[in-house]
Amino acid sequence: MDRTLLILGAGGHGKSVAEAALLAGVWQNIVFLDDAWPQVSEALGFPVAGKVSATAEWQGRCQGAIAAVGNNAVREQWIGHIEGAGVELVSVIHPRSWVSPSAVIGAGTAIMAGAVVGTVSSLGKGVIVNSNATVDHDVVIGDYAHLGVGVQLAGGVKVGCRAWLQAGSSCGYNVTVEPGVMFGPGTVLSARAAK
Repeated sequence: MDRTLLILGAGGHGKSVAEAALLAGVWQNIVFLDDAWPQVSEALGFPVAGKVSATAEWQGRCQGAIAAVGNNAVREQWIGHIEGAGVELVSVIHPRSWVSPSAVIGAGTAIMAGAVVGTVSSLGKGVIVNSNATVDHDVVIGDYAHLGVGVQLAGGVKVGCRAWLQAGSSCGYNVTVEPGVMFGPGTVLSARAAK
């Protein structure tokens, strides 16, 4: 039976997640929900079937769902819609990423092309590890955190819930990033600077 993935969010990240899901071979059909509907009626050749508030209508009509939006607060809210609707919250892992077999990946997480998730790392619920980001060994990433394109985390880094490290940021060994903070593109964090 063909498996249908419901994706909340039909923007750039949503389309990237859809493509990753299809390339992984786990999903054969995609349906999007997006608040730009009905003005936006398709994405990547798949239908945008309604607004995000229609999530509950897809219970029993899809085999899983993921919230695909970069904004951490919105992603958390949308995951609440998925869970409240009784739809299984699933992760999408691009086949051209590398995830250690000893890593723990929370539900609703997106790991994009070229990303590396290292040995004994732990990612919470609804995390984004964007293209070419590196999560080295023993890293802990809290729920709803977002690593932008090309972010580099050395071993032992701890990223708090809802933190956002934008493109090209890097953290040295054992840095702690506090919950909810946002660092702009190219930020370099040492253990002292990140506290």
